[in-house]
Amino acid sequence: MFGIQHYDSFIAAILVFQLIPGAGTIAILNATARNGIGAGLGAVLGTLCGDLVYMLAAVAGLAALMHANPELFRVMQWFGAGYLMWMGLQLLRRPVHAEPAWDEPKQSAWRYFRQALAVSLTNPKVMLFFVAFFPLFLGPGASHVTLAAMMLHVTLLSFLYQAGLVTLGNAVARRLKGMPFARVLATRLAGVALIGFGIRLAAGNR
Repeated sequence: MFGIQHYDSFIAAILVFQLIPGAGTIAILNATARNGIGAGLGAVLGTLCGDLVYMLAAVAGLAALMHANPELFRVMQWFGAGYLMWMGLQLLRRPVHAEPAWDEPKQSAWRYFRQALAVSLTNPKVMLFFVAFFPLFLGPGASHVTLAAMMLHVTLLSFLYQAGLVTLGNAVARRLKGMPFARVLATRLAGVALIGFGIRLAAGNR
């Protein structure tokens, strides 16, 4: 669909990645807890804008690589599959601790937007993720339209999930702080899912 290979795995992988708590997730939950829905949505938009910058940079490089050196692009696909499995292993090994307490004064939604944008832009792992992730779902004849569709999917699903965090997730996160077993289980399941995606996609790229 939309020229995206393994479309079902593409959608599922995006959802799994969203479920993995990261710096952006913490920024969104913090903003919501401190100043409510408006501040939370400001942080959501900041995170999405930062991700979009890295996506555009990654897509520009991948588009040039696909046309200039198809074999090297094939290597990138194998790298992407390995990167997914490596991320999964890290989640299986990573200790899960309680979230740190936040102590910040009340601020405007615009302030939280800038904070979340800075958090996203100062995390180069985001660009590495997109460089590794997108090639896994691109066929030999993929066009700029396919790349644009992939970015749109990531942005839309990220927005829906993160907006859900703002409206519902903050209350859930507060409950999970008192349920370490649930957080450990969620993290380990995400790790297993990423390893499974990596193996499936590597097999499909042979």
